[in-house]
Amino acid sequence: MLFNIVNKTITLPDGREITIETGKLAKQADGSVVVRMGNTMLLATVVANKDIKEGLDFLPLSVDYQEKFASAGRIPGSFQRREGKLSDHEVLISRLVDRVLRPLFPDDYHAEVQVNLLLISADQTALPDALAALAASAALAASDIPFNGPVSEVRVAKVDGEYVINPGSAELERATLELMVGATYNDIAMVEGEMSEVSEEEVIEALKVAHAAIKDQCVALKEFEAAVGKTEKREYVGDESDEELEARVRSFCYDKIYVVAQGGSTNKQVRKDGFKGVWEEFVASIPEEEEFNKGLAKRYFNDLVWEGSRRLVLDERKRLDGRKLDEVRPIASEVDFLPNAHGSALFTRGETQSLTTVTLGTKNDEQIVDTPMKYGYSKFLLHYNFPGFSTGEVKPNRGPGRREVGHGNLALRALKKVLPPLEDNPYTIRIVSDILESNGSSSMATVCAGSLALMDSGLKIKAPVSGIAMGLISDEATGKYAVLSDILGDEDHLGDMDFKVTGTENGITACQMDMKVNGLSFEVLTEALMQAKAGRLHILGEMNKTIQESRPDLKPHTPRAVVIKIDREMIGAVIGPGGKVVQDIQKESGATVSIEEKDGAGFVSIFSADKTSMDKAVSRIKGIILVPEIGEVYTGKVKSIMPFGAFVEFLPGKDGLLHISEIKWERLEKMDGVLEVGEEIQVKLVEIDKKTGKYRLSRKVLLPKPENKNE
Repeated sequence: MLFNIVNKTITLPDGREITIETGKLAKQADGSVVVRMGNTMLLATVVANKDIKEGLDFLPLSVDYQEKFASAGRIPGSFQRREGKLSDHEVLISRLVDRVLRPLFPDDYHAEVQVNLLLISADQTALPDALAALAASAALAASDIPFNGPVSEVRVAKVDGEYVINPGSAELERATLELMVGATYNDIAMVEGEMSEVSEEEVIEALKVAHAAIKDQCVALKEFEAAVGKTEKREYVGDESDEELEARVRSFCYDKIYVVAQGGSTNKQVRKDGFKGVWEEFVASIPEEEEFNKGLAKRYFNDLVWEGSRRLVLDERKRLDGRKLDEVRPIASEVDFLPNAHGSALFTRGETQSLTTVTLGTKNDEQIVDTPMKYGYSKFLLHYNFPGFSTGEVKPNRGPGRREVGHGNLALRALKKVLPPLEDNPYTIRIVSDILESNGSSSMATVCAGSLALMDSGLKIKAPVSGIAMGLISDEATGKYAVLSDILGDEDHLGDMDFKVTGTENGITACQMDMKVNGLSFEVLTEALMQAKAGRLHILGEMNKTIQESRPDLKPHTPRAVVIKIDREMIGAVIGPGGKVVQDIQKESGATVSIEEKDGAGFVSIFSADKTSMDKAVSRIKGIILVPEIGEVYTGKVKSIMPFGAFVEFLPGKDGLLHISEIKWERLEKMDGVLEVGEEIQVKLVEIDKKTGKYRLSRKVLLPKPENKNE
């Protein structure tokens, strides 16, 4: 038989179905499945090398998610007209899946593992990113690769006051909360999302709804694994061990390591040098003639640094830099740091520092979004840069990596909720965060610096935003745990959780959480969120000492922009035949004018380097969209002269007849020498013909009436 197909169906809370199938496609992979919901289909494959390279002490896992343009019946818009390197959008989804899978492989499993996820059919009512981790977990379940799953992932959104699992794109547009949640049957492992200043309680409720749906999927994945017959996984050679060497390293090093950890230095280099000194002292204690496994000993040493630093927190409630558990590092901030930028800020928290700029551009600066699921434009960009010197390292600049893309996206989601609406914001906004120093929470420093720079630019944001990274150190055996505010880089590495929360005084705007251990209860999660709120408000208070709200105006050197909202029916009049009118406005005024339709209305964006140019363009556009009213007085320009009068353009594109009898109170026999083409005159609109729509003007009614004229 050519195919040995196994299927499993998962039913969502609202009755929609997800199907998992294996046995038909990509059979030479260690595991492959097709996951389908509606007309969305994902092909997931997983392959792991049988041989493990010597000396590896980590899991070389790669996850690549790619969307095929043919899945939506589209051809790529790139020059080559083919899919190329992963887009930022694809990288972000790859990261979501990686973060869910990585902690669940055995700690001592170091074989190279590759997960590929391909969108092969696209449907706007079933978004593929919410299915990617489920597909990857199903492919692992269909393989013999060691994996402590199953795990799955869903999107939960609050739409019209109700929580919805895996909503379509139309529903997402109305959502006030959107979270991607990854979890096993017992524990939440990953959270990422954005929201419109919601409360901590709403986030907790959303997580509970998401986890309930994920539990059903995990049960189905277990049943799928059994049906495929892959409950027994392949054997592998784990980490090398030497109990005698381990005991020797512990005996010599542990107490010394603990003393360094207790030092409470706020300088990470001092701690690093202290731990390094202990290691060098141990190596020096080994007789020259004695051979020992230096690599294995270093691994045991690093384990002791991890253990000692954690015990310090759990037993003494003391942190590596001497802070209390809920204490935030010292903060300093400045705005207008770069005099020629449209907006800038320098934000420093402990040994983490971000220099951030805001640049305001035109509609022509918008970024093209070209994916199988969406084609359009983005007018808010945030780029995060992490050079090697920020951590005192030599690192070549090779463009942004996946980490930079992920951190930048988190900061973008945190800030976009407070930006002005389209009709109040004609600008394309680009924020760039350059990390100059880093010792933990650099993405949260980006949020704070970005908020300050936006206010410095004069762009009217809804409210300032701050961010904080929370950590967790726990001991499953004793039940002890400690929630840490504003974690260091070392605490991120040594801890069990990295939970970033951003928001205003009114509520949360974005969050991101990764768990490295099992067993995070909703009680501990609630405690972490409430402690994050206190820290977030403290940071906002420090930021408010620098600037509390947007400046009253833009910087003098910032180009000016105006958005005029017009009726949909007037869009054609502003554009003109073949774009003639808008081109003429730009040529005459020197301003840049662009028009787009959104939500049943037209939005005319005008961008200019000076006020005179702006005023000319605004005047022309307002004249076009202005509805003539009988009795109104206008300044018109004589366009042509006829024997019976003159045609006067009293509004842009609107000509009226000024009859010879309406020019003066005196009787005129002919038009010679009365008016000149191009002459500006004041006229009053006295009549609009109901049948033809033609306009009749009068000039004489604006002139003093001679006394000898009859009433």
